[in-house]
Amino acid sequence: MEQEAQLTHIDAQGNARMVDVSEKDQTQRIAIAYGEIHMAQETMRAIQAHQLKKGDVLTVAQVAGIMGAKRTPDLIPMCHTLLLTGVDVTFTLHEGEDPFVAIEAKAKLVGKTGVEMEALTAASVAALTIYDMCKAIDKSMYITNLYLQEKTGGKSGDVHNEHPRRRA
Repeated sequence: MEQEAQLTHIDAQGNARMVDVSEKDQTQRIAIAYGEIHMAQETMRAIQAHQLKKGDVLTVAQVAGIMGAKRTPDLIPMCHTLLLTGVDVTFTLHEGEDPFVAIEAKAKLVGKTGVEMEALTAASVAALTIYDMCKAIDKSMYITNLYLQEKTGGKSGDVHNEHPRRRA
C-alpha cells in the first residue's frame, strides 16, 4: 500500500515552517530541470545571428540561470541556503514552424537537502532572461513545460519524469 505524502513545510497546526534537516545524512544530490521559451522565427534567427542590441542572449541567460540557482532561498521562502557544488545551464535551439529554446538546468551538491528548487529556478530565470532580452522584437514569446526532469540522491530516492508533452 502506498504511503500518503505529507506536506513537509506545514506543521501540525497548519503553519508554514522550514524543514529541519539537521538529522539528515549528507549525500550527493543532483537535480535537472527543463523548460522552453517559444518565439517567432525572426526572434530565433536574431538569437542565432547575435543581432539583439542587449547582447549575446544565450550567454547572458546562462549566467542569469546560474545566478538564479544561487539566489533561490532569497526567492522561495522555505528553501535552505545551500552550498552548491555546480550549476550548468544549457540550451538547445529548435527551429521550424514553432521555434523554441529548450533550457536544461542541472544543480548539484553534497548536502542534507535536495537541489530541485535550485534547478527549477535556474531554468526559470534563464527563460525569463531570454524573454527580457528579446521582448523588444517579440512580445508573443511564452514560457512553457517547466518541470523537474530528474533528481538523484536523498532519502526519497531517484525521480525521472517524462516531458509533459509525452505523458499519456
